[in-house]
This record gives sequence, structure tokens and C-alpha cells, in this order.
Amino acid sequence: MGLGNPGPRYLETRHNVGFRTVGLIARRLRVALRRPWFRNYRLARAWPEGRPLWLVEPLTYMNRSGQIFPGLWSRTGGDADGLVVVCDTLDLPPGQCRLRRGGSSAGHKGLASIIAVLGRADFLRLYIGIGRPRAQEQVVDYVLGVSGGQEAEALLRGIQKAAEGVLSLLREDPEKVMNALNQALE
Repeated sequence: MGLGNPGPRYLETRHNVGFRTVGLIARRLRVALRRPWFRNYRLARAWPEGRPLWLVEPLTYMNRSGQIFPGLWSRTGGDADGLVVVCDTLDLPPGQCRLRRGGSSAGHKGLASIIAVLGRADFLRLYIGIGRPRAQEQVVDYVLGVSGGQEAEALLRGIQKAAEGVLSLLREDPEKVMNALNQALE
């Protein structure tokens, strides 16, 4: 599941790196994300590595991302044990990725919503760094802003790395994928 805000206004914002990652995976696997009738998410299923992979974008706004789970689980048969949430974080430089299992929401309203609905926090999160705003800039304006120049290039590299990480989870142990993705942090 990639987190983001729906609509063209938010498409290229820093907060939408999760959507952009899921979109990249869908293009690589040649599947189209579609909105099922009367559902508040877009969904695609692929079979890379001979295993089913559901790609999901909530069409709620970020702070309501968890609301899709009851309908999503009934449609896909999924559960939190197989969940990987791709989202932005202010705590990493632009484009840097970190995969971890569990933890708090760290103030991320999309993760907080998911944790509240699921009643558990032990799912995988793949964070893509977006950096921090300048001293005078508000966090909301920053995350809903569009990056440019070198920052935009770094974010694109992070999105590509995150997409590769998600696909790696289909054939490798999460600990091995964590080591590969997180090694650049040291």
C-alpha cells in the first residue's frame, strides 16, 4: 500500500511518494490500478515471482488511510501480516529509504490511521525520506509542496529503490531486504 492524497493537485507532492512508488511497481508489472465500484481505494493484482501481489492506493486523504481496510481485506483476503506500507518521512534525507517492522506512527497521520483501524502496529513500513522544511516553512506546506532540482532527482531515486525493495520482499526474507535498503543509512 502506498500512502498519498488523491487528485491531481497532490500528484507530485512530497507526501505522495507512496502513491508514486505503487504506480511505478504497477507500470513495471504492467497492471493498471482501478477503483472498484463504491470503494475508496484503487487496486491492482499482479503475480510477480509466482506470488500474488496486491497494489493499493487509498483514495481517502492521508489522515484517513486506515478506513479502507475492512473493505480491502474482504475483497483481497489479505491481513496485516502481509502488509507493507510505503510512505514519506521527514526523518530521512530526500530519497533515502528505510524498511522496518512495527513502531509508532512517529506523527505520520496516515500511519496513525492505519494503526488505529488495525489495532496493531507490527506491519512493515517502507519509508522514503523527504527531508525537513527550512526553518520558517510550515511542515504541512512542505509535505504538500513539490520538490525541484536535485531534491526531485533524489526523491525519484528513492521511489525507484523503494519499488525494488517491495518486489524483493516477494523472493527474499524481510531482514535481508531491510539490510539492503537500510545500508545507506550507516
